[in-house]
Amino acid sequence: MMDKKTSPLRGSLLLLLTAAIWGVAFVAQSVGMDYVGPLTFNSVRSLIGALVLLPVMLVLDQREKAQNQDASGSARTMKDKKTDRTLLIGGAVCGVFLCLASNFQQFGIQYSTVGKAGFITAFYIILVPVFGLFLKRKCGPFIWIAVAMALAGLYLLCMTDGFSSVDRGDLYLLICAVLFSFQILAVDHYSPLVSGVKLSMMQFLICGIGSGIPALLFEHPQVPSILAAWQPILYAGVLSCGVAYTLQIIGQRDLNPTVASLIMSLESCISVLAGWLILGQSLTRREITGCIVMFAAIILAQLPTPQKGFVKD
Repeated sequence: MMDKKTSPLRGSLLLLLTAAIWGVAFVAQSVGMDYVGPLTFNSVRSLIGALVLLPVMLVLDQREKAQNQDASGSARTMKDKKTDRTLLIGGAVCGVFLCLASNFQQFGIQYSTVGKAGFITAFYIILVPVFGLFLKRKCGPFIWIAVAMALAGLYLLCMTDGFSSVDRGDLYLLICAVLFSFQILAVDHYSPLVSGVKLSMMQFLICGIGSGIPALLFEHPQVPSILAAWQPILYAGVLSCGVAYTLQIIGQRDLNPTVASLIMSLESCISVLAGWLILGQSLTRREITGCIVMFAAIILAQLPTPQKGFVKD
């Protein structure tokens, strides 16, 4: 059973909440790395995210079976079986991209500065519409202007020291941005076809297993270390994975994927604001300007135009 359609305004608000959760989760991600390796961290939090969504998925599955019962007592239809195949394929595709992107990000952060990591990762906001062109989708002029403004705002917000050097961490993060753009486009394709909760759980399961196997081989995780990092792992698993990625899938369903990527890129902006509000960290004029430019870009992207967003041929 597919979820009900989401209005563009509601979808934007859900993605804004997603960005807020991800922005605050950066603290948990950084702290968790003090106890376990990047593969272990991603594996455990992804499996927790899948576990959190399991009871929700079971309830939806029971409701779907009840609605599909006909007078003859048949519980399955050809349409249901086709939807199940689409769910398996979509979950695998989204899960593989999420697994690769999140792990490249974890490795990249180890070799790069936080500001540079945030800026390079957010390159998906321009890669999404560029890759969309190869899928025969066009982008309206306001969207391209908004993308340029968002990149400028991210530069002011994150790149306080500029590109003084480029190292292998930057390369990992650039690959991460490419993979996240693929994940966003995959969600855009599969989310209207299947249940958002089920798709989210499937991608976490794939990501957890895909990260767990190399973690066992190369990082040799220990239970005491995982338990020592229970707070950041639990936050990342329940909220960042179980809640935020599910909100991404539901919120993005009826929203332009480029606009969705712009809203989700506010993760960097919100992380800075969270540090200011919660931790009392100071904001420079440059950072404040970057935040304002990014928010203006999001507003511009929401303005109606004759060719707003992607137009599917």
